[in-house]
Amino acid sequence: RCSLMGFDLNRHWANPSPWAHPTLHGVKELIIHMYNNPKINLEFYIDIHAHSTMMNGFMYGNIFEDEERFQRQAVFPKLLCQNAEDFSYSSTSFNRDAVKAGTGRRFLGGLLNDTSYCYTLEVSFYSYILGGAAPAVPYTEEAYMKLGRNVARTFLDYYRLNSLVEGPLAPTPKSR
Repeated sequence: RCSLMGFDLNRHWANPSPWAHPTLHGVKELIIHMYNNPKINLEFYIDIHAHSTMMNGFMYGNIFEDEERFQRQAVFPKLLCQNAEDFSYSSTSFNRDAVKAGTGRRFLGGLLNDTSYCYTLEVSFYSYILGGAAPAVPYTEEAYMKLGRNVARTFLDYYRLNSLVEGPLAPTPKSR
């Protein structure tokens, strides 16, 4: 997460410097440009990180005052848990932690409209546990690739290309 200058880029989303954080500045500009384009409906932002202490894959999401928006935000991680045996919904958390205010998930969750969902997908550096007290299974390159395929499969489910998702999940038009 650190730049060559030693900055933790996942803490500077609110005000990235074009000089000190050029990649972050460029990505933020692109996302804002896409968001302001009426032809583009930006529905998901997922920041992917490796976690150094926890097992399995899990997500961080935002907390919103609007209960319906908060409940809709929980749908994607719940579906991912159904698709990926190494993903833990019980380790997934939704928070408003002030320390995380400069992260992409928190900043964009406050900037984008209520049809956009912003997450951090965390995946263990080391291993995952399948069910109860089973021994830990080391992550391999193939296991990481499988989780990536399961994230893609979850998007298919989310958009009702698969019969797992029922209900009003269709994207709604942008409101300005």
